[in-house]
Amino acid sequence: MLLTISTTNRPATDLGHLLHKHPDKAQSFEQSFGTAHVFYPEATDERCTAALLLEVDPRALLRARTSVSTPDFSLAQYVNDRPYASSSLFTVALGRVLRSAMRGTCERRPELADTPIPLVLSLPAVPCHPGPERARALFEPLGWTVEAVPVPLDPDLPDQGDSHYLSLTLTGTVRLSEALNHLYVLLPAMEGGNKHYWVDSTEIDKLLRAGGAPVDGVEGEEGAGWLAAHPERDWITRRYLARRERYVRTALSRLAESEDRSGEPGNDTVPSDPAVEEREPSLAERRVGAVMAVLDAERATSVIDLGCGGGRLLERLVGDRRLERITGVDVHVGGLEIAHRRLCRGCEPGGGRGHRPLFAASHGSDGGEGTPGSRLALLAGSVVYRDRRFHGHDAAVLMEVVEHLDPSRLPAMEDVVFGDAAPRVVVVTTPNVEYNRHYEGLADGALRHADHRFEWTRAEFASWADRVAERYGYTVRYLPVGDEHPETGSPTQMGVFTK
Repeated sequence: MLLTISTTNRPATDLGHLLHKHPDKAQSFEQSFGTAHVFYPEATDERCTAALLLEVDPRALLRARTSVSTPDFSLAQYVNDRPYASSSLFTVALGRVLRSAMRGTCERRPELADTPIPLVLSLPAVPCHPGPERARALFEPLGWTVEAVPVPLDPDLPDQGDSHYLSLTLTGTVRLSEALNHLYVLLPAMEGGNKHYWVDSTEIDKLLRAGGAPVDGVEGEEGAGWLAAHPERDWITRRYLARRERYVRTALSRLAESEDRSGEPGNDTVPSDPAVEEREPSLAERRVGAVMAVLDAERATSVIDLGCGGGRLLERLVGDRRLERITGVDVHVGGLEIAHRRLCRGCEPGGGRGHRPLFAASHGSDGGEGTPGSRLALLAGSVVYRDRRFHGHDAAVLMEVVEHLDPSRLPAMEDVVFGDAAPRVVVVTTPNVEYNRHYEGLADGALRHADHRFEWTRAEFASWADRVAERYGYTVRYLPVGDEHPETGSPTQMGVFTK
């Protein structure tokens, strides 16, 4: 199994600093299933290439499987694709040999580790039964230019057709740590979850950490949030976790919590594996559905989504033709750009590139009305500062927002939303910390996202909401979101404030 990593970032030999492997040395690292070698076929200031070569020892693999001793199984250890195709054996070696590079740590050149550089990654044999289109769907959203060429079954017998292996070449300008984490997660997904080891609950944290999601309150590896933002998130998660549905549900719930704050798009309509065509809606999907149901019941005709992130809720709002005015607000302009791309998919030829921004980046400006005659505006702004652009909406939504504010900033948010903007309806959703014990892999006392400043119990949320309602002239009712547990309640709690 072979991976080559090439760069032309001058001086190109700085690749050695990022990989923590000196270009002048060939190094070997013993694994339980073989030997991994790192060496540099070329190393000049103009171009440098590092290679990771894994030699598999079939006898070592056979010794590791003491529970299986049939002759057929023994033969399978010698007649298989493991010496050549980039399987789970390869990703395990990648994670062990290049762990520091995957974490993005480089004490000698920290600025280099944080800098996107031109990279070309090549793998001559990657198993991918779904074919080259799936490979492109996995890597292109991450900024890669993908060359995925099917490997023929026999080059001398073209009539036999192609195998399910791809010669994969990825070209892009990204941080090296991001690139390695992309491979660490996506190669097992392409293989189909056929890992050489038993998949248990610890795989959830491995997936989240490499995907940039928080684990035990600590952000994941470099390129934070890329998996939560990936349009094929559900498919990747299911395949990486070998279709173990209990683990898949837990991982998707935690990724949804991460995606809500990161402001990057997930995919509400990703087709699942044929074997699991029907699935339960994710918590994030239920949350959006619950908010939409409340807005419908309250007969809202204009809505402002405060803390809209990447536009998950806005996408549903825009689809409701009864809404005459829709406004999305977020403090992060990057999130608004992602929402713009998400909402404008297909609105112009060329996949939406080059179309005019819909949002105003300057806080407090009169801009941001969007295109002439449109119902949608995206605004850069903050819920803790009064803004006249927030006025005039029937309803305001703060979906998974309040827990990201420092407690000392809550009074400012209350004054802005309930006092100054004062819509007829305000919908607030926030995690129920009592429910956290049901999430596998989430340590006791840990919050669901590293950016959460707090998470309320049901009693704490009710105490806050009752006080706000009384002060600003609202009544409030409480609704559960997600499956309710008799002791801990639902994973998300919702308060609906009405004038």
